[in-house]
Amino acid sequence: MPSKRKEKKQATVEDALEALEKTKISSRTATGEWAATPKSRDIHITSFSVSYYGRSLVQETDLELNYGRRYGLIGSNGSGKSTILSAIADREVFIPDHIDTFMLREEAEASDRTALQAVVDRSMDEIKRLEAEEIRIMEDEGPDSEDLQLIYDRLEALDVNNLETKAAELLHGLGFDKVKITKQTKDLSGGWRMRVALARVLMVSPMLLLLDEPTNHLDIEACVWLETYLANYPHTLVMVSHSQDFLNNVCTNIIHLKQQKFVYYGGNYNAFVKTKTDVEIDQMKRYHKQQEEIAHIKSFIASCGTYANKVSQGKSRQKVLDKMEAAGLIEKVVEDKAINFNFVDCGKLPLPILHIDEVSFSYSGDPSEYLYRDLDLSVDLDSRIALVGPNGAGKSTLLKLMCGDLSASRGIVKRNPHLRIGRYMQHSVDQLDMLATPLQFMRSQYAHMNLEEEQWRSVIGRWGITGYAQSTQIGKLSDGQKSRIVFCCVSLSTPHILLLDEPTNHLDMECIDALAEGINNFNGGLVLVSHDFRLISQVCKEVWMCDNNTVKPFKGDIVSYKKQVADALRAQYNSKK
Repeated sequence: MPSKRKEKKQATVEDALEALEKTKISSRTATGEWAATPKSRDIHITSFSVSYYGRSLVQETDLELNYGRRYGLIGSNGSGKSTILSAIADREVFIPDHIDTFMLREEAEASDRTALQAVVDRSMDEIKRLEAEEIRIMEDEGPDSEDLQLIYDRLEALDVNNLETKAAELLHGLGFDKVKITKQTKDLSGGWRMRVALARVLMVSPMLLLLDEPTNHLDIEACVWLETYLANYPHTLVMVSHSQDFLNNVCTNIIHLKQQKFVYYGGNYNAFVKTKTDVEIDQMKRYHKQQEEIAHIKSFIASCGTYANKVSQGKSRQKVLDKMEAAGLIEKVVEDKAINFNFVDCGKLPLPILHIDEVSFSYSGDPSEYLYRDLDLSVDLDSRIALVGPNGAGKSTLLKLMCGDLSASRGIVKRNPHLRIGRYMQHSVDQLDMLATPLQFMRSQYAHMNLEEEQWRSVIGRWGITGYAQSTQIGKLSDGQKSRIVFCCVSLSTPHILLLDEPTNHLDMECIDALAEGINNFNGGLVLVSHDFRLISQVCKEVWMCDNNTVKPFKGDIVSYKKQVADALRAQYNSKK
């Protein structure tokens, strides 16, 4: 009976979450006016506005995307980047039909088709669509239509005679080996099906490609490959990414979402940072100069009093002040709110802290299927370790062995009996109650702490969950805000060692820097799995390579490792020419 009640409760929660997901779309509105020519491949929408649950995300701004450019859309967590991309993808504002648009939002469906077949099938559908469009254009506009050449170029790029070869190359670049590429998609995990979906869209190459954190399901090797591939994307690309490396090597332009407006910058992320800094320094200089001038004018007007010989001078200065205000005063630069990731002092523990002693492991227990053999590793409070290696090598499995979620098939994992481990796993946010507000969730989960509501507001506020977000259902918050709630929970466990599996997946750049600073100030140990090269370079002293059934120290830093991966991919590409 208890199990039936549990199942009924689970079904009720799932129904509520499904209803919540549907309201996300109905609670989003977008408006704007198409301002480009009807046949333009560029996108220009004026007075572009998007609101979500009544909260304005962008208001009366210009959306300008020039054909062939690659844009990085950046902004703080919760500013609405993903929602804005969804509004564009769903054509909630007018975009001409000749600009086909695609946003990668869900994994490929689970079916009897193999990964390779799933990609080829989608490409055949696109070829049929383009051929039908060719017939329509011929009938409606005639053979001289400029749209025909675009159709012919797209059909030539797809190359119906080499679909399977190209699909295999894309899947291989995304980490599929000869075995996995022939697996039915129903036998693949959600992460691998997401890679199938990514290969499909890269194969089709829509005129406007929208990507929201495209590296989230990828290992470092696949990230390096995708970075190189997207740097040569032939049409228009807009992506949200937390990876500075990725933005630097892919983007030709940056769109900064700030104070409900788009601000455009030429160049990659590093160029954006430099230009933005220079502009803000200049703006503050002009702001202070103008404020001094205003203060001087007001002081003079006040000194005039009612003296007849000075009244006219005072009025004249007042007109100058009125003109300045009418023309618009220089605004003070508004700094983003600082977010602090603070991990509590964990104290000291006697050695050994965490020792993996001659451990072998397979999920079946069968020695012929060992993922790891005879591992001998130690982690202590001074450790700062990055685990790298291809997907399937067992990085996440090793973390689960460390924390006790899995037991060794042979050997033993020794943990100090007083050891507290703080974990952030790829699906940690799934443990949150999506129907509760952050305040309700924290008070429920940590009722034993006996904190008042105002105290909880302060606790989660330190992790950037402030204002409206504290009393909004967690399911309605951005993924980055959900991640910060998880980190708050990790901190409250006062861990001695942090085991972090892709912790940056939904964090913005400022949060990643705050996380790095928090880790560097933390007096415990760290084992990190991440595809974010910048975070690894900021916090890790060692790189451990997971591959070929073992874990070995890599001789070099993460920059050296990335270069090794890039060189291997380049050599592989050149060998196929």
